[in-house]
Amino acid sequence: MGMFEKAKGVANEAAGQVEESYGEATNSHQHRLEGQARQIYGKGLGAASDAMDTAKQQVETNPLASVAISASIGLIIGYLLGRK
Repeated sequence: MGMFEKAKGVANEAAGQVEESYGEATNSHQHRLEGQARQIYGKGLGAASDAMDTAKQQVETNPLASVAISASIGLIIGYLLGRK
């Protein structure tokens, strides 16, 4: 993810605020709830983008540790799926 996803998240938050304000002005519960949902979606998109950027940075700075962690997770999942 990158700047595009962050911008999309900010745009969704702004659009959600506008829609929520419109819902409050017109006393429309549907617009108010849709605006709140869009704001939450925008915040989640921004948080996911930040998490992906952090993970990418950690993999680039510590590639060996990243491979070891991934291999360990793969072994654990394989063990759990292979049990009868």
